[in-house]
Amino acid sequence: MTTGHNVHLLPQTDQLRAMHTIIRDKDCSRADFVFYARRVIRLLLEHGLNLLPFTEKKVTTPVGATYPGLEFASKICAVPVIRAGEAMESELRDVCPGIRLGKILIQRDKRTKQPHLYYKHLPDDIAQRHVLLLEPMLATAGSALAAVDVLAEAGVREDRIIMINFLSSPEGLRRIAAERPRLRIVTSAIEDQLNEHAFMIPGIGDFGDRFFGTIDAGSQR
Repeated sequence: MTTGHNVHLLPQTDQLRAMHTIIRDKDCSRADFVFYARRVIRLLLEHGLNLLPFTEKKVTTPVGATYPGLEFASKICAVPVIRAGEAMESELRDVCPGIRLGKILIQRDKRTKQPHLYYKHLPDDIAQRHVLLLEPMLATAGSALAAVDVLAEAGVREDRIIMINFLSSPEGLRRIAAERPRLRIVTSAIEDQLNEHAFMIPGIGDFGDRFFGTIDAGSQR
């Protein structure tokens, strides 16, 4: 499968496929969905953090030896796209305690079908940071690109944005590659296609609804 040099697909291990099997099942309980989705999210975040720049740092160990280690080379922050992106916050805080967070709310206009920005709140110094953009679903890529535009307008360089994504469609990835070629994406699965209603196939349903338990999940755009 060709993903492009800026698309980082998690290794498709048997364990990852087994977790996907559980959470994709329409009869999966919310408790199991949340538990296994969080496990996959942790893998995505760890992979995304590994793409950040590091510098050398030496420390002295308890036995008096020197360890030639590494530390993050720049400040980071995360920006969840409300609401599904907020499902990634708990795992992120577990691996990066104290990380600064922004928020973006983008919804599709029911009449025009175009993404519309309703709310944004970003760190004042976000232009000097590397940004983890938390957006679980990448179908048509319209909302994701709108979120990237918000970050770009705030001064964030495209190559400093890493999108942490649960599922991607081939169509969405191609659009990102064409319009934002320096954006990096970490995803756990690339779907077969979008159907005529722009739902991902085989899909997972509405990620936010299933994670937060708001309504019975339907197809995810």
